[in-house]
Amino acid sequence: MTMTEIAAAYDSRAAEYIDLFGTIDQLAERDRETITTWRDATTGRLLDAGCGPGLWSQELTTGGVRDVVGLDASAEFVAAARARYPDVSFQRADLAAIPLSDSSVGGILAWYSIIHTPPTELPAILAEFVRVLTPGGSALVGFVDGDPGEAFDHAVHTAYYWSAEALTDLLAPLGFVVEQASTRQDPGARRRQGDLVATLSRL
Repeated sequence: MTMTEIAAAYDSRAAEYIDLFGTIDQLAERDRETITTWRDATTGRLLDAGCGPGLWSQELTTGGVRDVVGLDASAEFVAAARARYPDVSFQRADLAAIPLSDSSVGGILAWYSIIHTPPTELPAILAEFVRVLTPGGSALVGFVDGDPGEAFDHAVHTAYYWSAEALTDLLAPLGFVVEQASTRQDPGARRRQGDLVATLSRL
């Protein structure tokens, strides 16, 4: 699986995706609370890694945070994000090759943006997170909770389950300390959702 394949899959359904999930009001209030709480506890420039049509990027600019960059592999999503939120910087990019300087962001939001990454390829993305984060910076990661590495059918492209424990095992050798993690299954949802906050060691 390549970034090009995933991007093409999302490009082909971008309009449908934006119609269904294109505004904050269409998403779970619990997600908004989780993200804004993390945002308000995080300092410095923020990276929305896998920003889609930019709604969470825009949310990150509120609450006194103004320096936000959104990255996504989908050209259609990036174009939509630029049109909808002109005050935020959006770029098309592969998360395994983030076009930002070392230690240049204080926080990374990866909200369900790693779900399509095959398990063998995830360490490269996490290593990029380490490279661009400042020591003491944090990452908020959203994932689909289940048997780690097991593939499941997703409406757009094959996706993979993770667990907080399995992600912790990947993050710890990179210098991350998982500060909190939670899972839930919303009424009517087919799958459990999970999220965790991890802080990069200052050492």
